[in-house]
Amino acid sequence: MKFKELVMTSGMMALAACSSAPEKGSNEPIIGPTKVTINDGRMTPEALWAFGRIGEVSASPDNKQIVYSVAYYSIEQNKSNRDLYIMDADGSHVTQLTNTPYSENGATWINEGKQLAFLSTESGSSQIWMMNPDGSHKKQITAIDTDIEGFQFSPDGKRLMYVTEIKTVPTTADKYPDLPKASGKVVTDLMYKHWDTWVAGAPQPFVADWDGTSLKNTVNLLDGTVFESPMRPFGGMEQLCWSPDSKSIAYTCRKLTGKAYAKSTNSDIYLYDVDTNTTTNLTEGMMGYDTNPCFSPDGQSIAWQSMERDGYESDQNRLFVMDMKTKTKRFVSSAFDSNVDSYVWAADGQSIFFTGVWHATEQIYSVHLVDDKVTKLTSGVHDFGSISLFGDLLLAKRHSMSMADEIYTVALDGQTTQLSHVNQSLYDQIEMGRVEERCLKTVDGKDMLTWIIYPPHFDPSKKYPTLLYCQGGPQSPVSQFWSYRWNFQMMAANDYIIVAPNRRGLPGFGKEWNEEISGDYSGLCMSDYMTAIDDMKKESFVDEDRLGCVGASFGGYSVYWLAGHHQKRFKAFIAHDGIFNMEQQYLETEEMWFADWDMGGAYWDKKNPVAQRTFANSPHKFVDKWDTPILCIHGEKDYRILASQGMSAFNAARLRGIPAELLIYPDENHWVLQPQNGILWQRTFFEWLDKWLKN
Repeated sequence: MKFKELVMTSGMMALAACSSAPEKGSNEPIIGPTKVTINDGRMTPEALWAFGRIGEVSASPDNKQIVYSVAYYSIEQNKSNRDLYIMDADGSHVTQLTNTPYSENGATWINEGKQLAFLSTESGSSQIWMMNPDGSHKKQITAIDTDIEGFQFSPDGKRLMYVTEIKTVPTTADKYPDLPKASGKVVTDLMYKHWDTWVAGAPQPFVADWDGTSLKNTVNLLDGTVFESPMRPFGGMEQLCWSPDSKSIAYTCRKLTGKAYAKSTNSDIYLYDVDTNTTTNLTEGMMGYDTNPCFSPDGQSIAWQSMERDGYESDQNRLFVMDMKTKTKRFVSSAFDSNVDSYVWAADGQSIFFTGVWHATEQIYSVHLVDDKVTKLTSGVHDFGSISLFGDLLLAKRHSMSMADEIYTVALDGQTTQLSHVNQSLYDQIEMGRVEERCLKTVDGKDMLTWIIYPPHFDPSKKYPTLLYCQGGPQSPVSQFWSYRWNFQMMAANDYIIVAPNRRGLPGFGKEWNEEISGDYSGLCMSDYMTAIDDMKKESFVDEDRLGCVGASFGGYSVYWLAGHHQKRFKAFIAHDGIFNMEQQYLETEEMWFADWDMGGAYWDKKNPVAQRTFANSPHKFVDKWDTPILCIHGEKDYRILASQGMSAFNAARLRGIPAELLIYPDENHWVLQPQNGILWQRTFFEWLDKWLKN
């Protein structure tokens, strides 16, 4: 149930958000880089949406070239498009391989680097195409009835695995053919909706023989069952992998449906034998999330990410390795008291490189498998994303609060070299605000790392309105992330100081700190917020009479809760997709395991003290203490936290006579993905803050 910003990853290989396939031969304008003039060096919503967004990155087998995708957004067309680029290993000689109104992405090298395979919507749906690395001889190689979401060729090049959705839920018209226009859905079990869609099917992997020109003997690895692999809503091709000998496929699957699926996170890693069509569960008895398998280079071992406890999706994400002969497995990242977020095997199979957050930045580490010793390779005020091997180097994406993703090489001594400069023309025009790390003391005497972001042209002799930022997740780190909505540099450009604390309940500070939020939303994490803003308002440049509080998801819950407990600290609130009524949320959300774990149980369980504490502290029960203007934002396609929560909060405020606004999106989910909606979000956000904190 974590609510993270949408990023395109190499594992996803999915269509870019908001993109759609125009009819072949259409005269629709091609979406590409947009020239933006920035006045006074300050970020604007239009400039933010002009940024190119780097997706998957793939090095050629000889490590001489790198292919990657970039998505650009058109405000006028209200959509995006993704194209493919290639550059030399040192970042030089950048060439755009595709330049069409269709979305191309997910490029990977095949035929020993002689060709590229990729996804394209040129034929009207997402299918696999091939071309030479110079962009020539492009041709379509699949033509199935549904979109292909991702693919992997076998190491020997003789087979192709691809993922597409199959229908698993009968429609009304299936039962009553004489009612083809009836829109009603008859529901008989849970998980009838997920994230932002009504469940009608499941993504499933298929494997087929490939002779270089056509596919034959296609087989569904799940054999027509209703299970999904990769797992919705965020799983991609990182959840499946080929063995080096091309004889097996390891895949992630939670073989549960209905109520059982809604109440459990117990996914497993399965091994499918391509020749015999038999399947073995490699992680049977491991009860939490087991995901993202990857074989060692020699195929003698397999690694995967594993959570220990069923129903706890924010459990520590551990790195496990299994010996394929003996089936013995071990927790190899135990020396790292945080999550393993992504990983790749070293070429010799003796080590694994991984990324993880520690003390509010995501860095690259290695674990030596002889003694499971963990070594930190990188440092700095930035986050690393996906990583892959690049000869004697690593290839990675890196970002920060002041820079969107760019492609870097990373040497094993930690030295980095920037290869891509997709957004340099924008950085040349924008003055970013200074980002500062502070260590604050909590009410119980613990250290809390807090990011402070200052406006451009900051003048310490002036007094600035200041915003407390409340993080979502609830267990997502306040690291050096770059957001296309909750962008701290955008807030700073509007002359606000931002206070972003790594409060209780966030990873990167040890297991105990991360878990202090479960079953106690209104406890120490809320005290941590108060500590952060109370400490900062002592500064001479902070105007303590002009403090605001903003946040989304759990951050939205935080805003609603603080609205009834802030004791007149704040002059304005903004809550996006927040939980207002906990009892309502317990029954409305789709992933019930989250509600059970984080709330402690059902509200009707009167003998459960944790659950009773949770629901007694629901924000809606303190509306009588609300006294501050509030803006509520919500998307009606948000099935994680339903729009009724935002509407209820707005209605409550207006009934109490409190100044309030509601920004409601009929066509957005837990995020805001369409360009014009995104700009409307930014304008409404700052108009509200300026009205109450500047006028």
